[in-house]
Amino acid sequence: MPELQCLRLDHVPALLVFEKENRAYFAASVPDRGDDYFARFDDRLAALLAEQAAGVCYFHVLVDDRGRVVGRVNLIDVADGSAELGYRIAESAAGRGLATRAVHQVCALSATEYGLTTLRAATTLDNAGSRAVLARTGFVPVGETVLDGRPGLRYERHLEPSSRAGHDRGV
Repeated sequence: MPELQCLRLDHVPALLVFEKENRAYFAASVPDRGDDYFARFDDRLAALLAEQAAGVCYFHVLVDDRGRVVGRVNLIDVADGSAELGYRIAESAAGRGLATRAVHQVCALSATEYGLTTLRAATTLDNAGSRAVLARTGFVPVGETVLDGRPGLRYERHLEPSSRAGHDRGV
C-alpha cells in the first residue's frame, strides 16, 4: 500500500514522471498544467519546497513500494487556520481507495500537525470520482463555482483536533 510522505527534494524525479505519465488523464478532469510547467519543473518544485518550509503550503506524495509517486495531496493558501485541498491519483492507481485514504490522512495532519481548523476544496460537477472522495472524507458542499469554464461545487470540512496525531500516516 502506498505511503503518504511530505514532499522532499528527492521525490522530484519520481514526481516529474508521475505528472508526465498522467498528463492527459488529469487534463480530462482538471485544467492542464501547460508545457511551461514541465519545462520549468525543477525551478517550480524548488519554489514549492520553499513555500512548504515557510508554512504557506503543505505538499504530500503517495509513494509505492518501488519508489514511484502514484498520487499527490496538497494544501495550499494556508492562512488563518484554513487551506485549500487538492489531490490527484495516477490513472494506474485510480479506483482503489487511495485518494480517500490519503485525504483522510491529510485531514488528520491538518488538524494535529498543521493547526488548521477548516479545509476547502472544489471540483467540477462532471468529476464524480472527486465529488465522491470529498463526500466520503467529510466535506460538504457550500456553494457553486466555475472551474476552467465548467460548473462545479465548492466544499468545506471543519476539522477537530484528534488524539490520534501521527497514527494515520501510512496509506
